[in-house]
Amino acid sequence: MPVLGKMEVVIKISEFPEDVKTVTNNWKEFVVEADNKQITVTARPKMFNKIEQAKQQFPQWVAAISGKIGDMNEKGFNLVDASIQVFERKPKPEAQSQPAS
Repeated sequence: MPVLGKMEVVIKISEFPEDVKTVTNNWKEFVVEADNKQITVTARPKMFNKIEQAKQQFPQWVAAISGKIGDMNEKGFNLVDASIQVFERKPKPEAQSQPAS
């Protein structure tokens, strides 16, 4: 008998989605393309605000969008119960080159 488990998908983005639609109850819907799949993300306004704030506050950022795989379509799938976490991306310090001996 198989062991029961829970599957979640995590999608990382570092660009603000251009084509954002407002749907029922002011939820935000946008499409992310990852690994040649189009994932339709529908997020609560409070969750989507995290991405909007990152765009304004940080020069570079990464958002981790997690959720369950919903309805499949010919191009990809819908992400259900989307949750968003945003992190500031700090530039890596440049390595100082040492002269060859």
